[in-house]
Amino acid sequence: MQPTNRSKYLPHAALMAVSLIYGANFSLAKQVMPLYIMPYGFILLRVLFAVVLFWITGLMVKETVARQDIPRLIACGIFGVAINQLFFFKGLNITSPINASLLMIVTPILVLAFAILGKQERITFRKLVGIMLGTAGASAIILYSNGASNKEASMLGDLFVFLNAASYGTYLVVVKPLMSKYHPITIIKWVFTFGLIAVVPFGYTELTEVAWHTLTASAWLIVGYVLLFTTFFAYGLNVYAIRSVEPSVVSYYIYLQPIFATLIALGIGADQLTWIKVVAGLVTFAGVYLATTKPKAKITAPNPQSAAE
Repeated sequence: MQPTNRSKYLPHAALMAVSLIYGANFSLAKQVMPLYIMPYGFILLRVLFAVVLFWITGLMVKETVARQDIPRLIACGIFGVAINQLFFFKGLNITSPINASLLMIVTPILVLAFAILGKQERITFRKLVGIMLGTAGASAIILYSNGASNKEASMLGDLFVFLNAASYGTYLVVVKPLMSKYHPITIIKWVFTFGLIAVVPFGYTELTEVAWHTLTASAWLIVGYVLLFTTFFAYGLNVYAIRSVEPSVVSYYIYLQPIFATLIALGIGADQLTWIKVVAGLVTFAGVYLATTKPKAKITAPNPQSAAE
């Protein structure tokens, strides 16, 4: 049965929504962190909330996970939830929204690099140049932060965001084989469950120290947005999309995150756009494009002799 136009475009619509959700998250999360909630405490709250929601949603899906797939789910929980989110919020806490969003676009290059190391992809000159350009752009963003006039732009923060991107790239590769075997809700509820176990030791103390009575109405709205949209809907839509498209296609939509993040950050006055960010971002974009897209094949006239044969 051929997929309808609607079913063909729904995964892309889901990925577009995810990019917009994450793009807003770069600026919104910084409005309450660390003023009201410290990074690791916020992550524990996110993951705990997501586990409850995904297990409630999972009641509609009667499915058992095979024992041999448990180690892969544990790895997904570590890379896709624990390392990914802990490094991201810790990095975002001490860097700027635009810096963080620009660094996230190296994820497709990291996915490609992991595929090459795993011998799932073949290295070519075009891919090599793309990886070098992407790395150069990301390095410029990180190195510039150390001497930036913006006090929020921290080299360590940018490095944490980069490690978050590497962890997410690993997750995209590791989770793909499970997509053809299980329902998305089954996968995501177990991924978050194992991720929660890894996050608790880091976030427990910070979460217990939150003075909830001090949160303003806008702070509560932002916390609600992060819990419901950035965590529950974004991960659910991502898993839904990965079932239908390749991990590399999912990672392409990260191109949109810095665009949305920049527009939102500038709109609410949460960051400033500088020439180094623009140049470094363009270099990184170019590198990702070269590394993850195939050149168009040349159309040549058929050989009459071979056609006759």
